[in-house]
Amino acid sequence: MTIHYDQTTTPATDDRGTSAATWGPPQAPTPAAPAPDSGEPKQPFVRRLWRGRPEDPRWARPAFLGLLLATLLLYLYNLSASGYANSFYSAAVQAGSQSWKAFFFGSLDAAGAITVDKPPASLWPMALSVRLFGLSSWAILLPEVLMGVGTVAVVHAAVRRRFSPAAGLIAGAVLALTPVAALMFRFNNPDAMLALLMAMACYFVIRGLEDGRTRWLVWAGVAIGFAFLAKTLQAFLILPALALVYGVCAPVTVKKRIGQLAAGLAAIVVSGGWWVAIVELWPASSRPYIGGSQNNSFLELTFGYNGLGRLNGEETGSVGGGGGNGGGNWGETGWDRLFSSSIGGQISWLIPAALILLVGGLVATRKAKRTSVTRGSFLVWGGSLLITVVVFSYMQGIFHEYYTVALAPYIAPLIGMGAALLWDKRDKAWASLTLAGAMTATAVWGYVLLNRSSDYLPWLKWVVLVGGLVAALGLIFASKLGRQLTMGVVGLGLAAALAGPTAYTLTTVKEGHTGSIVTAGPAVSGGRGGPGGGGMGGGPGGGGMPGQNQQGRQNQQNQQGQGQNQQFGMPGGGQAGDGGGMRGGGGMGGLLNGAGVSDEAKELLEKNVGDYTWVAAAIGAQNAASYQLSTGDPVMAIGGFNGTDPSPTLAEFKKYVEDGKIHYFIAGGSGGGMGGSSNGTSSQIGSWVQENFESVTVDGTTFYDLTQPRSDS
Repeated sequence: MTIHYDQTTTPATDDRGTSAATWGPPQAPTPAAPAPDSGEPKQPFVRRLWRGRPEDPRWARPAFLGLLLATLLLYLYNLSASGYANSFYSAAVQAGSQSWKAFFFGSLDAAGAITVDKPPASLWPMALSVRLFGLSSWAILLPEVLMGVGTVAVVHAAVRRRFSPAAGLIAGAVLALTPVAALMFRFNNPDAMLALLMAMACYFVIRGLEDGRTRWLVWAGVAIGFAFLAKTLQAFLILPALALVYGVCAPVTVKKRIGQLAAGLAAIVVSGGWWVAIVELWPASSRPYIGGSQNNSFLELTFGYNGLGRLNGEETGSVGGGGGNGGGNWGETGWDRLFSSSIGGQISWLIPAALILLVGGLVATRKAKRTSVTRGSFLVWGGSLLITVVVFSYMQGIFHEYYTVALAPYIAPLIGMGAALLWDKRDKAWASLTLAGAMTATAVWGYVLLNRSSDYLPWLKWVVLVGGLVAALGLIFASKLGRQLTMGVVGLGLAAALAGPTAYTLTTVKEGHTGSIVTAGPAVSGGRGGPGGGGMGGGPGGGGMPGQNQQGRQNQQNQQGQGQNQQFGMPGGGQAGDGGGMRGGGGMGGLLNGAGVSDEAKELLEKNVGDYTWVAAAIGAQNAASYQLSTGDPVMAIGGFNGTDPSPTLAEFKKYVEDGKIHYFIAGGSGGGMGGSSNGTSSQIGSWVQENFESVTVDGTTFYDLTQPRSDS
C-alpha cells in the first residue's frame, strides 16, 4: 500500500481511495463525488454534515461529531460549580454587559474607573453572552466551553487533512482530555481564546503550505492579531516558527513568499493594532485608566508588565518576579520546569511522546521535497511547541500553572500525526521502535506523575505502567501480529496513554475553581491541586502562595471561611450572586481571591444607589469585584488588580468624594498590593479616608461613609 502524504489539494489517501494510516480494515472504494456541473442533485446539508468527505470511511464523520459532542458534554458538566470563577474578569464582563464603553475598553466597572490588565478581546464573547442571557455562571463560562470545542475541531481538521480520520480523532481526544485544557476551557481567563486562536493560526499556515495562497497567511495574521488582543505579546511567541517554516517550505517563489509573509504581518498589525490605536489616541481624561500600567499607557503595559517583564521578572507594579535558577515567587526556572510537581500533572503527560514522535516524523520525511506538507506540518506544530516550552521554562516573571494550556494545541497534533505516520511505516524496525519508545516514555512518566498523589487512585499508576509497557512491546512486533492482536495492542496503548490525563480531567470537571490561580487535578506532593483547584485563590476562599502544600492551603481556607454559593450549586451558606472567591460571612478580600458579601453589606451598599456613580470603592480589583458582582452596581477598584496602580491619585479621589460620586470606602483588600509601599496611592487614600470619615462595621468588614465626615476631623 502506497501512502501519498504530500498531495497539495486533497487529504492523504492510498491507491485504493481509502484514508491513509487507518487502524481499521481496508475500506471499500468510495464513489467519487458528482462534479459541480454533472446535474446530479446535491446531498441535503444534514446528510453532508453526517457523511463528511466522499473519500472518508463511513465511521469518520460520526466519530468526529461524537468527539465534539463528548467534549461539549464533558466541559459543560458541573460548569456552574465555579460560580463567577475569576471574579476579576467576571466583574469586567458584568460591566461590559451594562456599558458599551466599558465593553470596548475592558473596564472593571460600568462607570469606567480602570480596566483589567489585559486587552479586552477575551471579555467580549462573555459580555455579549451576559447581555443576552443575564448575569450567571453559565452565561459567563459557556463561551469558554465553546472555544474549547472549537479548538478540538481545529486541531482535528488540521491533522485529518494531511493524515487520516483516525489521526485527527486521536489528536482531538488528546487535546480534550488534557487536564489544564479541561480547566481553562471552563474558566474565564484569556487563555481559552488564546489557545483557540493559536491553533487557528497554525492551521492557516499549514493550509498555506498546501497551495501557496496568500489568503491563508492573511487569515493566520488575523488570528494572531486577535490573540494579541486577548493576551498581548504571548500571541507572538510562535511567530518565528511559523514565519521560518513558511518562508522555507511554501510551494511558491522566494519573492512571493516574502510578499506573503509581509501580508501576514500587515494583517497582524491591522487586526491587533486597530484597538491599540484607538485607545492610545483617545483622550486619557475620558476613558478608563489602563490597569497594570504605571503611566496610563497600553503600550507601556504591553512591553512592560505584560511583556518583557514576564521574561526578566522586572514587572513594575506586580506581585513579585521569579527567582531564576534559584527559585522565587513563581518557582524555579530551568529545562525541567514543566515537569515539576506543581506543573507536571497539568500538561506534561504526553510531552515526552510528542517530542519523540516529532523526531520520528522528521526522520520519516527527511528525503521529502522542500515543499512537503507532511514535514511542514511537523515543523509548524513542533516549532510552536518547542519555542513555547523554552520560553515557559526560563521566564522569570509571573508564571502560573494554567499558562501551560497554550501547549495543548501543539502537543495533540504531534501525537496524532506522529502515531499515524510511524504506524504506516511499522514494518520498518526504526519506526516500530520509535513508537515503542514513545509508548514506554508515556507509561513511565505517567507512573511518575500519578505516584506524586499517593492517595489518588493508587491502582491507576500500575495500570498505566504495566499496560503501557505491554503495549510498547507489542508495538515492536506490530507488523508481524494478526489483525485482532494488532488492534488490541493499539487499544491498550491508547488506553494506557490517556488513562492518567483522563482521570485528572474527570477530577477537574467535578470540582469548582475560583480565584486568580487555579490548577487541574488532585493535590500532589510538593505542588498544588485538589478540590477547588488548589493554589492561591484556586479553591473556596483562596489559599496559599505558589508552592504551598495541601495542608497549608487547607489551614488558610479554614481561617478565611469556605461557604459556597447555593445559587451555583455549591455547598454552604453564601449569598446568591456572590460569585467566586471567599463566600459566607463578611470579610475582606485578598490579592487573588474575592470577599464574602453578606445580605447586610449588600443592603448597606444599595441605599440610595441611584445617587452615586460608584456605590463603593475598595483597594484591589478582587475585593471590589466581589461587591460589584453581588450588588450589580459599579464599585471602584483602587489601584487595579494588585492595588499598586497609581489610579486614582489621592487628589482625584478627593475630587470624586467632593462631587458625591462615591458612597462608601470598603476597608481591607490587598492593602496596596503585595510588596507595595506605605507611601503608595492606595495607602494614601486609605489613610485619608480613615482620618476623615465615619465608619460602620458590618459582618466584620468596615465601611467608611464618604458622605459623613468625622466630627473631630
